[in-house]
Amino acid sequence: MAMDVRDSTGTAGQMPVVVARLRDRSPVSRLRTALRISALSLLVLVMLFAAGFGWFANKVAHLTTPANPAKADAIIVLTGGQSRLDAAMDLLASGKGERLLISGVHPSASRRQLQAATGGDKKLFSCCVDIDRAALDTIGNAEESAKWVESHAYGTVILVTNNYHMPRSLLEMGRLLHGAKLEPYPVVNSNLDNGGWLTKPRALRVLFTEYAKYLLALARGIVPMKPTPDGIALAETAAGG
Repeated sequence: MAMDVRDSTGTAGQMPVVVARLRDRSPVSRLRTALRISALSLLVLVMLFAAGFGWFANKVAHLTTPANPAKADAIIVLTGGQSRLDAAMDLLASGKGERLLISGVHPSASRRQLQAATGGDKKLFSCCVDIDRAALDTIGNAEESAKWVESHAYGTVILVTNNYHMPRSLLEMGRLLHGAKLEPYPVVNSNLDNGGWLTKPRALRVLFTEYAKYLLALARGIVPMKPTPDGIALAETAAGG
């Protein structure tokens, strides 16, 4: 009997502890725990994002324009700047490719305006330059370029675009150009080597924006998302602006 009383008393003595633990799992406590976990997760994501941006910026900063690229079957240039077009036309004129596709031309830009804007040889432009006006963004560039490459059965293609735009362009193109090898030809307008992008607000802004788009492009390969136009119209360039 005495043993039963002691056991009963010991169990009763533990009840306040059990009640206290139950109180600790109140909604307020659970909310605090959830907030701590969310804050920690957010901090980890921010750190990963920052580390990824550093890698991306450093990668872009070390891209250089090839001095003498190997000859390819064709050349593709993505619109978005006069320097891209000039570089592509120079490659075509030097025989680095049989034909050139200018992808993402604004519908209002005529062929004559485009030729005048590039300053290229009229005969060369007439015989060996194709124009894509359907693409509105980098995804569209990849889709239209893939059609063009497949229709001509090209095996190697030089891709011309700015250095900061090259990683995403290669990513989108690589998803569709399965039978062709891409040779990147990054156009460098500003020297960003040795961390130069850190001291240039405009370059930093461009890199940050492009990095965010690059991450979205990566995510789109896992979870399909509706594309958002990010192409830059060529109307002002063709008009000489």
